[in-house]
Amino acid sequence: MWENCTMPNYKLLYFNMRGRAEIIRYIFAYLDIKYEDHRIEQADWPQIKPTLPFGKIPVLEVEGITLHQSLAIARYLTKNTVLKNTGRWQPCLYWVSPEASLASHHSRDLAGKTELEQCQADAVVDTLDDFMSLFPWAETNQDRKEHMFNELLTRQAPRLLKDLDTYLGDKEWFIGNYVTWADFYWDVCSTTLLVLKPDLLDIYPRLASLRNRVQDIPAISAWILKRPQTKL
Repeated sequence: MWENCTMPNYKLLYFNMRGRAEIIRYIFAYLDIKYEDHRIEQADWPQIKPTLPFGKIPVLEVEGITLHQSLAIARYLTKNTVLKNTGRWQPCLYWVSPEASLASHHSRDLAGKTELEQCQADAVVDTLDDFMSLFPWAETNQDRKEHMFNELLTRQAPRLLKDLDTYLGDKEWFIGNYVTWADFYWDVCSTTLLVLKPDLLDIYPRLASLRNRVQDIPAISAWILKRPQTKL
């Protein structure tokens, strides 16, 4: 069968930080897809904000269409990007056997191999995002901000970590026996949480090991080494 593997042009717009765009960058890195990682300065945000859908970032421009909401973008990429069986995008029209065609679609496993596993992966991602969204990142009163961060990290985080540890159990990955974007999002979120509380995972070695497995994936390891170093 013939397959068209022409790659769209992607432009990601976000601040110069990991934040909500990092899961998108992980997926691009893992799938070896080229994109423009356009980072804006905080001082330029007031001028840029009115020009964007719903006035929020990150946004991803795809062939003239602007997508918003980081997790919606991530789901789109995991379900709608396909690697050639060589493991790299190639802008071409090529002939592959049915067997090779099936192998070329393995990149979609990031979303989950079945609809049930996709739902499970989405649930882990949404659970993590629910917690990360509780932090008052934009709070200007530093005393109030510090108090709320401390409450979340010392009271609510342990409950979340216990549940995640139980869910992971003795498996290597959250879903099935293969990596999904839920594992990526755990690494993204926990990296930020560990900046805020370095001992957070001391009593959760299985969750810490999952972070190591994600970061040992060559494409992810390479991205971590080359990305701009920012606190958050």
